[in-house]
Amino acid sequence: MTIAHDPTTGEKLLSVSNAQAASDPATANQTAADAIKTYIGSQGLDTFSFQVDFDYGSGTVTIFGSVADPQTAAQVMVAAVNVAGVSALNTDALDPQPPATFYTVQYGDNLPKIAAQQYGDPSQSDLIYQANRPMLSSPDKLYPGQVLVIPQQ
Repeated sequence: MTIAHDPTTGEKLLSVSNAQAASDPATANQTAADAIKTYIGSQGLDTFSFQVDFDYGSGTVTIFGSVADPQTAAQVMVAAVNVAGVSALNTDALDPQPPATFYTVQYGDNLPKIAAQQYGDPSQSDLIYQANRPMLSSPDKLYPGQVLVIPQQ
């Protein structure tokens, strides 16, 4: 599965400049991959059984390996893609794949509005909030460009 992302939004983890990445791409890519994996772990997600690669040239994060269950896979995916500098996420080699869809927050969105669009019922907003915790510290802290997992009901 590939998810696109606005690279100007998200957690500011990547500190290597374009010039540094061009002069030593292998080190820059590894430093970024390590930062993203550490961030995923800081969200309370087990990072032991999967690997993270990053390519500064394309802004693509690739995650491969396995996670405990589909819900964890979805949470790992949204944690990784919501990093400033990431323009795409590739999880074709992640097992299992989540049975969920993903939604990119637009200006003016809130969780009840997204729940109404996705489920036809704004009262289902807590379902989206719980699926995106701990990346969402509050149901009111959404920003345009943020990618959310929309779990199946």
